[in-house]
Amino acid sequence: MNSPAAPRSAPGDAAAHGWRSAAIALLPVRVIQGFIYWGGGSRRFIYAPDKLDPHAPTWMANKFQSAMPGALLGTDHLIAYLLHHFVLLYAAMILFSAAELLAGAALMAGLLTRLSAAVSMGFSVVLMLMFGWQGATCIDEWTMAACNLAMGATLVLAGGGAYAADNALLRRMPQLAQRSWFRWCAGSLPVPLSGAGVRRLGLALLAGVVAFDVGTYSYYRGSVVTAFHSGPVSPTRHHFTLTDAVPLPDGGVRFHLYLDAGTAEAPAHVMQAALLAADGTVLADWDNAALAALPARAIRNDFAYNRVKAGPYGLVATMGAMATVTLRPPVGHEGSPAHTQATTLRLTDVNGGIFTATLTQNHT
Repeated sequence: MNSPAAPRSAPGDAAAHGWRSAAIALLPVRVIQGFIYWGGGSRRFIYAPDKLDPHAPTWMANKFQSAMPGALLGTDHLIAYLLHHFVLLYAAMILFSAAELLAGAALMAGLLTRLSAAVSMGFSVVLMLMFGWQGATCIDEWTMAACNLAMGATLVLAGGGAYAADNALLRRMPQLAQRSWFRWCAGSLPVPLSGAGVRRLGLALLAGVVAFDVGTYSYYRGSVVTAFHSGPVSPTRHHFTLTDAVPLPDGGVRFHLYLDAGTAEAPAHVMQAALLAADGTVLADWDNAALAALPARAIRNDFAYNRVKAGPYGLVATMGAMATVTLRPPVGHEGSPAHTQATTLRLTDVNGGIFTATLTQNHT
């Protein structure tokens, strides 16, 4: 068996046995943590290269944009910025995928195990902040990121050094055992701290992992100190936010549309639009056929990836889509008084959801 070099201390045999046992026990954690991230990178580079093809429907930018509505700590603004700058976006996709591939392969091989595990913890934090809110039946993305963060912290502490390339390096160059950087980065030997120091480090990592995982879970779903809830951004129920709604002099309307909640697995469908007077009277309305007939020039998308478009049964939007939509007056309503009397824009989706915006009387 390719067992790790054991630390030599006063109770040498007991310490060596305990270290070997821990190293072997952590093998499943190390290998699967590595496989998860190696799998993410290898899919894009080897098995499903269309994910890195900007012209393919599986291009990663679409998934990236789908995370934007619920992304935390300003990462939604980072996503939007990258989506508007293709070179930076593509470089970020390539670099992140390559880092996943290399860190995952290093973990599976047990090469610089602690450093690789620390990198995997960074991935887990980033993925949690961006995608942690998603999951149609449960918070799937939170579960993966939470578990991976805990697994990474465990490997940072213990190293997971059985059947590892780190051991081969140590046998080939025994002097590495005296190098502080090797003990911090590799997994063959304990970290160069006293027993009290290891305990403090372990407790600090535990506190950080618990605070981050439980805190994000409470934010996304409650069930910690509050009742269960569907989250600030629902991953199951589509929601549109309407802004900058302006009635046009000819009886039409222009507005900005943002699909900012719901599942990324299915698009949302707008079946009807209407302009209402203050008393609720419908002054102009567009049914699904009218919306489906909108020309491309009537829909100006903010992003080139997930988009709002005219579909066979009305407007269709995929998660994170933003667009400015212009509706010309329905046939027979040209020059109607909607531009002076309308106070509200109302959209209705295929599930009966109603979304409104107050109109501003700006005809520019």
